[in-house]
Amino acid sequence: MKSDDALEDALVRTSFRVMAVLTRIGSEHDLSLTQLRLLGLLRDRRPRMSDLAAFLGLDKSTMSGLVERAERRGLVARGKSPDDRRVVDVFITPMGSELAERLQEEVRAALAPFTDRLRADDRHSLTELLNAVSGTTGATNAL
Repeated sequence: MKSDDALEDALVRTSFRVMAVLTRIGSEHDLSLTQLRLLGLLRDRRPRMSDLAAFLGLDKSTMSGLVERAERRGLVARGKSPDDRRVVDVFITPMGSELAERLQEEVRAALAPFTDRLRADDRHSLTELLNAVSGTTGATNAL
């Protein structure tokens, strides 16, 4: 097995484990994985509908349905952008924010048995490496 194969296998195994945790926690709160991602993304930003759809890899009609279902539950809302009144932004409500915080704690607790195996400096190194792989530069809320 080539070293790149080993890296890819490790990434896939890790993503499966993380996805299993997220799927389980989401289902415990009657949320799909995509709804879970939506709440995580909205924790620290107020994106345009079109930007959110692009980030989640959804078409406009699917994005509208996703946001509409979350709106009915009181988790998100839509409003005119403060920067451009022609644009519709999506933002998390206080109820959605409270749920997102609870979800984050549950995810942290579920992943702790795996991350706690690492020393603090190894956790920091892994964080930096994963940020490099994902193309992010620092702490952003994904959930």
